[in-house]
Amino acid sequence: MAYIYGLIIVTLLFAALHYFTELDNSQKLLIGAILLFIILGAITYNKYNQAQRDKMLKTIIKYKQGKTITCNGVDVNADIYSLSTGTYTFIGKKNTPHYAEMISADSCE
Repeated sequence: MAYIYGLIIVTLLFAALHYFTELDNSQKLLIGAILLFIILGAITYNKYNQAQRDKMLKTIIKYKQGKTITCNGVDVNADIYSLSTGTYTFIGKKNTPHYAEMISADSCE
C-alpha cells in the first residue's frame, strides 16, 4: 500500500511541476526521479527496521517461553537473566556468574 501512496505523491508532484513551473521536461523528470528515489529509500528503510523488530520480538518470545537463546556467544535464559521490557535488555540476576551483565536483545539470534 505504501508503494501506491508513494507513486500517487510523485505523480501529483509531477503534475504540479508540469502546470505551474517554467522547467523543461528533463528537469521535471529529474525532480520526479529524485523524489521517487527518496520515497523508495524510505520504504526500504522501514521494511528493514520492521524485519529487525520482528526478529527481536521472536527472540523475546523464545525467552518468555523458557527457551535458551544465544546472544553474542552467551547462552541467555530466564534462570540467569531477567528481561527489561522497556529497553529489551537482558540483565544478569543476582547470585549468578553474569550478575549485572547487560545484553541487548538486538544482538541475539
